[in-house]
Amino acid sequence: MQLKSLQLSGFKSFAQKTILEFKDPIVAIVGPNGSGKSNVVEAIRFVLGEQSIKSLRGKTGGDLIFKGSKKLSSLSRAGVTIYFDNRDRLFKLTNEGGEEINLNFDTVSISREVFPDGVNKYILNGSEIRLKDIHQLLSSVNIGSSGHHIISQGEADRILNANPRELREMVEDALGLKIYQYKIKESERKLERAEANIKEVAMLRRENAPHLKFLERQVEKFAKAKAMKSELLGLYRIYLKGESIHLAKEKGEISAERKNLEAKLLRLERDMGELPAPLAEKENSLEESVREKERQSSQIRMEKDSLSRKLGRTQGLLELKEKRVQMSGKCPLCGSVMVKREEDERELEGLKETEREVLEAIQHQDDQELKLQAEIASLEVAIEADRDRRRSGDLKKMELTMEKNKILSEINLVKIREDQLAHAENDFQNEIKEGQALVGDEISSYRDFIRPDEPDGQVQEENRKKIERLKIKLEDAGLGNDREVIKEFEEVSKRDQFLEQEMADLERSIQSLETLMADLKEKIELEFQAGVKRINTEFQEFFALMFGGGWASLSVILVNRRRRNTAEEEEEELSEETEEIVAEKGVEINVSLPHKKVKELNALSGGERSLTSIALLFAMSQVNPPPFLVLDETDAALDEANSRKYGDMLEKLSKHSELIVVTHNRETMSRAGVLYGVTIGQDGASKLLSVRFDQAAAIAK
Repeated sequence: MQLKSLQLSGFKSFAQKTILEFKDPIVAIVGPNGSGKSNVVEAIRFVLGEQSIKSLRGKTGGDLIFKGSKKLSSLSRAGVTIYFDNRDRLFKLTNEGGEEINLNFDTVSISREVFPDGVNKYILNGSEIRLKDIHQLLSSVNIGSSGHHIISQGEADRILNANPRELREMVEDALGLKIYQYKIKESERKLERAEANIKEVAMLRRENAPHLKFLERQVEKFAKAKAMKSELLGLYRIYLKGESIHLAKEKGEISAERKNLEAKLLRLERDMGELPAPLAEKENSLEESVREKERQSSQIRMEKDSLSRKLGRTQGLLELKEKRVQMSGKCPLCGSVMVKREEDERELEGLKETEREVLEAIQHQDDQELKLQAEIASLEVAIEADRDRRRSGDLKKMELTMEKNKILSEINLVKIREDQLAHAENDFQNEIKEGQALVGDEISSYRDFIRPDEPDGQVQEENRKKIERLKIKLEDAGLGNDREVIKEFEEVSKRDQFLEQEMADLERSIQSLETLMADLKEKIELEFQAGVKRINTEFQEFFALMFGGGWASLSVILVNRRRRNTAEEEEEELSEETEEIVAEKGVEINVSLPHKKVKELNALSGGERSLTSIALLFAMSQVNPPPFLVLDETDAALDEANSRKYGDMLEKLSKHSELIVVTHNRETMSRAGVLYGVTIGQDGASKLLSVRFDQAAAIAK
């Protein structure tokens, strides 16, 4: 794999489409200051995914677009494309399944476009992709995101200024370990998803289990249900016919009573209209209290009726359970029957308790009704006493008012009866729907049933108890459509087996991911330690070459770092950030100059810092050569002797990596196979020229 060419269009000072081809191991870019040489380096940073606009000498993405000149208009986009030879198929992408796939292209092109609003677009061989895909793709060919292989102008000692953690990341990047870091992060995301999925599957199985057991019991009971449905249908026909007759009769009586009371009220109001004086406010208040008490009394009577019906149903259930307990006692040696008897006895006790509670509630309502009646009587006495104190002319009005209140109270009672009737009719319809769910549409045949006599309340209540007993038996035996339930049972059972297999697969996946992450971390650690040793060997060699002696090395140290944790308190719905001190590995640089004591890197001169940085950069590149190195005037501070050494090192590195060197140094130029000259044209845009070495040297001067 090698770098083939670079294409710029509208990027910074390069207004027109400009192509640089890299056919030689060392390519030098020369030209006067301000011509745009460094823009070529920044274009390479840009297309490889650099996110710091500041490092590209801009404030916003729009600053990277050609701004225009007197002769050229400003552009609406900037784009850079870099081309790599991929005939050896080294470029790889990771698919959603975590599998690495070789790109099946002889040439890989990566493009990045930026627009005035700062929006970026990344394109791989004509298809738009994500930035993280670009990083993974480049990491697969040892082009890491730390940018150690691209040293821009003025950044020669960037490595020396890095803190231990940043320097460690540069070393890992140079050793090609970044791809493992990406795999670890991807595995962590997959592990998180797998753990969430296994919790969800476990929850689904827990939710599914009760229903599955229920269906199993239902399937066993269907054989006993059909006979009881036929008996239940007969009882429903008798009971529902009787209820419909009773409700129709009750409705007619209530309607007649309301019409009679409303006629009386109309006559009374006509008589009261002839009386001039209104009732006193106190009297009105007392009368309202009476009406309220009467409404409360009516409400209590309605609740008593409801409790009475509940008592009847409870007694019916109680009778059934007592018989069941008596029947189960005839087989004391049957284990399963004894267990069922104990359950029935507990249910019998519960029904007895319910019967006692209902009786107590009825007694309480009776007491409340007596109390209200006493209060009503007391209020009426007070009203009567107040009337006695009024003039004789008010007496008639009071009498009429009392008569009206009496009629209104009776109308309220009628309204209560109407509400009770509506409630009873609603219960009747619900009973039909419930019966329809149990025995089917045949329940509607009750309308055609002819009763020989009027329904008796006691008989109706006895039929109600029989229906309840049969309903209980049907519930015990199993209800509903047997084929649908059996089908549902098979589906739910199959679903549970699928979820069980899913859990097993997820558990294997989690174990596999944890093993993979542990292996990757171990691999990173082993290769990192071995890589540091190899870098130190090369670092010492390059350092001694540059300084004529001395020594230099990298050492692995432990550094403390603050890591923020967020603890959530669900009960108080508060979040609290805490800091945790964690120890992690870092790298520091140690140097010793010949004939000079240096304890701190800050004590090095500018030239010494530059040489040290170059030595370390070349050492990392020698140990694990990147496809290419970009050096922007890193030789600016070198004298003639060191320039020759620098040139020797370039030639050594060029055996494994392509070198793109921006320089003014004649010695460096002499080592290049191709020279590109950059200059500003008359239209104000950068131009690229192919020049001979002597011409490049003249421009550099």
